[in-house]
Amino acid sequence: MLHLIAHSPIDTAIFQRLGAGDDLLFLDKAVLNLLQKGSLNKTLTVLLAQHQLYALADDLEVRGIRAAELLKGIKAIDYAGFVELTVKNPLIQTWS
Repeated sequence: MLHLIAHSPIDTAIFQRLGAGDDLLFLDKAVLNLLQKGSLNKTLTVLLAQHQLYALADDLEVRGIRAAELLKGIKAIDYAGFVELTVKNPLIQTWS
């Protein structure tokens, strides 16, 4: 399943609803939570052990966030990558 997270702050209860191998894509203001020095860095680091985390590159750019500032293991993707994730994960849950 693909989880789309677009709001900030993020309700961490969302993470308890993840299934094995689920992908998470952070959009809009949610990308602000992916910084190495962010308040969720420990929680997200644990998630990275079992899930792939992505950030929409355009939303990072709009906010002046460079890929080097993200937690290690989070992948920045473009809209083509977003489409690939939707094909890979036919079930999509939007959290907004």
